[in-house]
Amino acid sequence: MDRHQVRAALLATGLSPDAFELEDVHEHVPVPPDFWFLRHSPAGGWEIGAYERGVYDVRGTFDTEEAACAALWTALTGRPAPA
Repeated sequence: MDRHQVRAALLATGLSPDAFELEDVHEHVPVPPDFWFLRHSPAGGWEIGAYERGVYDVRGTFDTEEAACAALWTALTGRPAPA
């Protein structure tokens, strides 16, 4: 699952579009006070985490976009990522 696929899947569950941000796919203007994010890591790879009141809190780093998308899916839905 890539960023485009996880966006469609998360929205299909009824999750609010304000609940997450995906780099270059699903970004906010203006920025909500809190949401989960998925973005490229400055160290390479990908990272997910929570943005709250102006602070990005990285909760996990991953080598691949697919692994990061699966982790974000699980964080937001509480379920394993679809196959």
